[in-house]
Amino acid sequence: MKNIIISLRVLLAMTILTGLLYPALITSFAQIFFSRKANGSLVYVNGKLSGSELIGQNFSDSTYFFPRPSACDFNTVPGGASNLGPGNKKLIGDIQASKARFLKVNGLDSLTVVPNEMLFASASGLDPDISLKSALLQCNRVAGMRKFSSTQKKELISMVNNLASPPQFSLFGETTVNVFKLNLELNKFDSHE
Repeated sequence: MKNIIISLRVLLAMTILTGLLYPALITSFAQIFFSRKANGSLVYVNGKLSGSELIGQNFSDSTYFFPRPSACDFNTVPGGASNLGPGNKKLIGDIQASKARFLKVNGLDSLTVVPNEMLFASASGLDPDISLKSALLQCNRVAGMRKFSSTQKKELISMVNNLASPPQFSLFGETTVNVFKLNLELNKFDSHE
């Protein structure tokens, strides 16, 4: 009986410590020192919630930069990949269709190497980033659809390069661009100058 009472006391103490105090401490720390990140890196435009920098959004209008494909159609609730294997005929067909669509919509020839992220959905289906190369391949289309002058097109390319994030720790991955942030900046461009 004595062991049961000791076990219950330890259980109660650990529940309070790890179930209440520790989460409250970590949450308070995050809210004090990293409030924006702890609250989802939300972006407000003119006082209205526009989205999060951490979650990809579907931009299908040709005047915007396109994100990578999403197996869950950018829906956060069933977020995830298609789980199709590399030999699956549907996956191969989807990749070929994505490549043909990317080349056609951006006015690129069939010899252009399309970056992998524009062909494959991410594991979460919500990845907000594409490679710098993918963004640069879309610049001609975006500038043309917005009727940018040659000067504005150069500014657009400069903006894309300025918004690029280097590989993590300058070692892992590649240079990427957040499509949501890029399209928000694009909205600031005035195509009628």
